[in-house]
Amino acid sequence: MPLYYDLLQSEVGFIISECLMNLLLQGSVSVSMNIFQSRLCFVCSHLTSGHKDGDEQRRNSDVYEIIRRTRFSTVVDTNQSQTIPSHDQVFWFGDLNYRLNMSDAKVRKLVAQKRWEELLNSDQLHKELCSGRIFDGWKEGVIDFPPTYKYEIHSDRYVGVIPKEGEKKRSPAWCDRILWSGIGIKQLCYQRAEIRLSDHRPVSSMFLVEVEVLDHRKFQRALNASTAAVHPERFFDENV
Repeated sequence: MPLYYDLLQSEVGFIISECLMNLLLQGSVSVSMNIFQSRLCFVCSHLTSGHKDGDEQRRNSDVYEIIRRTRFSTVVDTNQSQTIPSHDQVFWFGDLNYRLNMSDAKVRKLVAQKRWEELLNSDQLHKELCSGRIFDGWKEGVIDFPPTYKYEIHSDRYVGVIPKEGEKKRSPAWCDRILWSGIGIKQLCYQRAEIRLSDHRPVSSMFLVEVEVLDHRKFQRALNASTAAVHPERFFDENV
């Protein structure tokens, strides 16, 4: 059976700034596709940064704004747009920037001891998911790897291990995440890659996804059966 698909893309960008001369571009790029009769959406986003109290609410607002503003025009009807939640399966990933609500010293101690579960209890995204304040009903795989941020470039050392003059203090955190929503999705792996070109370690995941496949021959037989005329027998004598 031939594979049918079409690709649609949507971009949502918005600019934030901590001061007039320090502009940071945040936003998202989304791709929509049909695989057979299933609609899949992939959202890559860079949410608001920051470790101050309440910054997680700004990130939540970013997510709601991306969902509100993202629209895909369908191939069949360009006047009828699709949204992110209207898809059967959605994958959301990128630098989501959620941090750990814990002192820097304690974070570094637990990271050194590889106590991921205890750290995740203070993870902002984990808390927001559990409370339903954002990504309600979405899922994330088990995190069993070190925090992905913030590293010295070309190094395995977190920023702050060796303090440098003028350097901003950044506690380790799982900023880079992969979430999904929909039925028929099974995550096969969730891991990070040891690529040292950035102050982040990228994450990756592999999924097994069930899609709906229409058997056109069976569908046509069903149509033929439903349109067939049925003539009831006459159980009375017209001459009576």
